[in-house]
Amino acid sequence: MTDGRSRRRVDTRQRLFEAAVELIAEQGFSATTVDDIAARAGVAKGTVYYNFESKTVLFEELLRHGIGLLTAEFRDAVAGLPPREALAALVRAELDYIRRYRAFAQLLLSEMWRTNREWQQTLRLLRGEAIEVIAETVRAGVASGDLPADLDVRTASSALFGVGLVVAVDWLVFQPDRPIEDVQEALLGIVRRVAQT
Repeated sequence: MTDGRSRRRVDTRQRLFEAAVELIAEQGFSATTVDDIAARAGVAKGTVYYNFESKTVLFEELLRHGIGLLTAEFRDAVAGLPPREALAALVRAELDYIRRYRAFAQLLLSEMWRTNREWQQTLRLLRGEAIEVIAETVRAGVASGDLPADLDVRTASSALFGVGLVVAVDWLVFQPDRPIEDVQEALLGIVRRVAQT
């Protein structure tokens, strides 16, 4: 009985996350109400408050869930690979993730630049965790000689994360029929040229 109840709670929270992401991506955080989220998720308003004490808490948990998943996918993508292959795997992992979670990526892209939000510190920490996986790969590339010795690891890692996010959203909005392999190769071409300068 407890397992069934626990599974239902996980399923309900997932529906709430998905509803919140879609609505906030469509109309913004301020315009999205708890009533809207409940209606989109197909649950009662009280269910939202049972699972999350407020819309802000729901959004903060949404960020944790989404960025945590991306960070885990980054880690899985680079496991055991040499630096050059790991960079390509990171690019592909980011593109695949954003293709699957397009609304979340659009939301993340818009929220990263808003510094007046209650969850800004959480977002900064979570973003830092994702970028640190990239930084580990870049550091290994510098150590192996695959990347220039004077490369600013932090800036290069932030750039790779940010460029990947922007390019992926641009691809899905403006060129959705373009094969992911083409986008990956174009993005890797930019990374390679930057690394050689």
